[in-house]
Amino acid sequence: MQQQQKKIGLVWFRNNLRIRDNIALKKAADENDQVIAVYFFDPKYFAKDAFGFRKTEKYRAQFLIETVQDLKQNLAKLNITLLTYFDAPENKLNTICDEFSVATIYTQKEWTQEEIDTNKAVKQPLTNVNFLEDYDQFLYHPNTVSRNFSNIPNVFTGFRKKLEKYVDILDEVKISKLPESNSIENSTSIPTLSDLGFEDFTISHKTAFPFKGGETEGLNRIDYYLFESKKVSFYKKTRNGLVGVDYSTKFSPWLANGSVSAKTIYDKVKKYEKEYGKNQSTYWVIFELIWRDFFKYISLKYNNKIFKIGGILDRNYHWNTDKELINQWINGETKDDFVNANMIEIKETGWMSNRGRQNVASYFAKELLQDWRIGAAYFESLLLDYDVHSNYGNWMYVAGVGNDPRDRKFNTQLQAERYDSNYKFRNLWLAKTLF
Repeated sequence: MQQQQKKIGLVWFRNNLRIRDNIALKKAADENDQVIAVYFFDPKYFAKDAFGFRKTEKYRAQFLIETVQDLKQNLAKLNITLLTYFDAPENKLNTICDEFSVATIYTQKEWTQEEIDTNKAVKQPLTNVNFLEDYDQFLYHPNTVSRNFSNIPNVFTGFRKKLEKYVDILDEVKISKLPESNSIENSTSIPTLSDLGFEDFTISHKTAFPFKGGETEGLNRIDYYLFESKKVSFYKKTRNGLVGVDYSTKFSPWLANGSVSAKTIYDKVKKYEKEYGKNQSTYWVIFELIWRDFFKYISLKYNNKIFKIGGILDRNYHWNTDKELINQWINGETKDDFVNANMIEIKETGWMSNRGRQNVASYFAKELLQDWRIGAAYFESLLLDYDVHSNYGNWMYVAGVGNDPRDRKFNTQLQAERYDSNYKFRNLWLAKTLF
């Protein structure tokens, strides 16, 4: 009697770099005799973009390396081997599938152009391999929200109210440990900063985000912010802060690369509310997760329009590209000290508060009248918590080509008086010191 061939599944990790609540990992473990995992440090994400910025600068590159190191360790605890390559997926996946006789590739569904192009290139030679994608970066799963994304409301309030009233949030999925025989020999290594083309660096001691990448650190931060410090109960009052580690949750960098899921945060907030009571602040963390979902649904609705100069509104504004003004903005050398302080912060740390982001983006687009896509590309390069949907959604919003029907302009001086009246933030980043 012929022995049945072992069924092997490959989990291709993308922006879902976690073992907790990971649909691709869960399906692969449930449907196969053996599971292997792979992550690609794709060179195109470390190359220069059309505006001359590296798509991923040193801060996020370091955070990503730490994240993948943690993922490798966490997968090893489940007896799953993570292969890592500094190469494009389309150059390697076919070979890996051949080498290990892979039946199915499991991955997180992406829908923006670069990821679609990668998928096409990957699938072309994979004639005998199934390719299974799942939406896995939402709080409200698309299958429960809409069969037709063109029906998604353009205004956040309408979107939020409908979801909260009619849609359930799905449970987290659980992954069990696989037998020891599941793991394979691994001759691959995680690239260093130097491999990716960066020099070693030390982050400024003034940073408001002194954390490392990875699921372990992300879950620790959630537990600290909720259960240890209980600062979540004051979040709505402190979230517009500018200085320090705890004025906001700081969950966004882990959310952005999928080290933690939105559902995990939601479940932990609900657990906190059960134990310690709910208030406007605890709700506001969930409110922000719904905003994050909103920009992902707007991206699903409008596709590449989120990258176009006219935005989703097809607005025909005149935008400039004055290199001198752009560089002054980047280097914190404008006429506005509040903008300057925020721009120096991002340049030296890869982090900026939500309040700061709104102000510097409004100043760039509405005061300097520069092409908003250049500002968005700079944020993409520098921000630790860069998320394509939130980044371009927020920039469109502020530039008046997105989801804000009022097309407002921030009065940065008034904002500085309101949120930095004691100059604590501006002094922190603008003070000249010898050492």
